Amino acid sequence: MQRRLTEEKLVLASHNAGKLREIADLVRPYGVTVVSAGELNLSEPEETETSFSGNAILKARVAADASGLPALADDSGLAVTALDGQPGIFSARWAETDGSGAAGGKRNFGVAMERVERELGEQAAGGRTDRSARFVCALCLAWPDGDQVVFEGEVRGRMVWPPRGLHGFGYDPMFEPDGYDITFGEMNPDKKHTISHRADAFQKLVAEVFEAG
Repeated sequence: MQRRLTEEKLVLASHNAGKLREIADLVRPYGVTVVSAGELNLSEPEETETSFSGNAILKARVAADASGLPALADDSGLAVTALDGQPGIFSARWAETDGSGAAGGKRNFGVAMERVERELGEQAAGGRTDRSARFVCALCLAWPDGDQVVFEGEVRGRMVWPPRGLHGFGYDPMFEPDGYDITFGEMNPDKKHTISHRADAFQKLVAEVFEAG
């Protein structure tokens, strides 16, 4: 039987304000008090793994060990078909503007979206016009005693240009999910939270880990 989360406090192992808001909204109905890694002055580890799940495990494990509390970590990104799955696990790195490669470095997702569009344009010039993409999310919940569980989710859609909308974060303004004619950047956050890759992964986690609220 899958271990249930019975503790009343949970660390969100992220310094990304957008992710913190989104995950906090998803956790809130289950009566768990959430504290961020930033509030506990926990440093972000270097993401050295080669998959979303690997990086989520790494971040959750570090936060759980350092805080003595269960820790939930997210690793997510954009995988564009015509770019052979890029930027993938390097989605945040494509937004870096200071060249540091370090967690918490300066990021501008306007720059990242321009790079995606530029590279899609190069592919289209060569006859590869596929603009399909997917957002992928891996969530890891780790306990200080060494237990951990991982769940993955995704949402499929297509890349649009120019970016549209002021909601969300990251690549949201240029991602139009399948079945909709608006981007995540234009979508009401409450609606996005029901269909996003993070919501998909979180629903799987809730079904297995959270006590019924």
